[in-house]
Amino acid sequence: METGSSILQDKQQVYRSVSLFKWLVTVAELAKIKITIFVAFTSALGFILAADSLSTSMILPVSGIFLLACSSAVINQIQEWQYDAVMKRTMNRPIPTNKITLTNAWVIAVSLFVIAVSMLIFASNILTIAVSLLTMVWYNLIYTPLKRKTGVAIIPGSFVGALPPLAGWLAAGGSLFDTQIWILFSLFFLWQIPHFWLLLILFKDDYKAASFPVFTDSVSVSTLEKLIIATTLLTSGIAIFYAFTGAMNYFPSQLVIVAFSVFLAINSFSINGNHGNRKRVVASFLAINFFTLIFITILILDKLLKIIL
Repeated sequence: METGSSILQDKQQVYRSVSLFKWLVTVAELAKIKITIFVAFTSALGFILAADSLSTSMILPVSGIFLLACSSAVINQIQEWQYDAVMKRTMNRPIPTNKITLTNAWVIAVSLFVIAVSMLIFASNILTIAVSLLTMVWYNLIYTPLKRKTGVAIIPGSFVGALPPLAGWLAAGGSLFDTQIWILFSLFFLWQIPHFWLLLILFKDDYKAASFPVFTDSVSVSTLEKLIIATTLLTSGIAIFYAFTGAMNYFPSQLVIVAFSVFLAINSFSINGNHGNRKRVVASFLAINFFTLIFITILILDKLLKIIL
C-alpha cells in the first residue's frame, strides 16, 4: 500500500513531466517547428545531392542549419509579437499569450544560436557557416523589417527559403559554382512566392488588422490570381528543366517529377477568376506544398538509390 509521501512524490513527478512537455511544446511553437523542419528537410536534400556516399556526417551540419533556423524564428517572434497579438492566425503564439516572457525567449534564441554555430564550426566549412548566417540575417534584419514597408517584401524574402539547400550542398563539399544547385535555388526561391500570395488571399484582413502593407492594396485579387498562376508555371517549368539536366539518375524519377509538375501547372489555373474563393485557394495552396514535398522526396530517393546501388 502506498504511503502519503510516495503518492505525493508520484504526483510531483507527473507534474514535472507535464510541465516539461508544456515547455517543450512552447519552445517548438516559438521555433515555428512546422516551418523550420522544412529547413532541415531542404538542407538535407542539398547535402545528399552533393554527397558521394551515405554516412552520418550529414547529421551535425543539417542539425546546425536547422537549429539556426529555429533561433531565427524565435527572434522573429520577439520582433513581431505585438503584431502577432492582433492577428487571429498568430494571436495564440507563446509571447502574445504570455506562455513565455521576452527575456526567456531571448535566452532560448541565444542558446539555440550558440549550439547551432558550434555544430557548424565543428562539422562544416566556412561557406556553409556564411550561407547559414546570411539566411538568418536576411530573415531577421532584411525581410522582417521590409514587411512593414512594402506589400511585395515576399520577393526578396524568398531568398530565405532558397538558401538552406545551398547550405546543405556546401556542407557536403558541393561546389558553389555547380549549376545544379543554382537551378534548385531558383525553384525554391520561386515556389515561395505563389505559396505566400495564396496565404495572402486567405488572410489579407488579418495582415491589415496588424497594419502590414498588403499587395492586394496595390493590385486586385484577380490580378494577384494571374500572378500566382504565372509564378506557379515558372516553378513547374524549372522542375521539369531540372529533371532533364542530367542531375537525376533514373528515368522513373524524371517521369514522376514531370507528372507532378504538369499536374501543378494545370491545377494552378483553377483559381483563375474565382475572386478569392476560399476552397479553391486552399486547394491550390495544398497542391503547391504537396508538389514541393514530392519533388524533394523524389530527388532524395533518386540520389540514395544511386549511392546504394
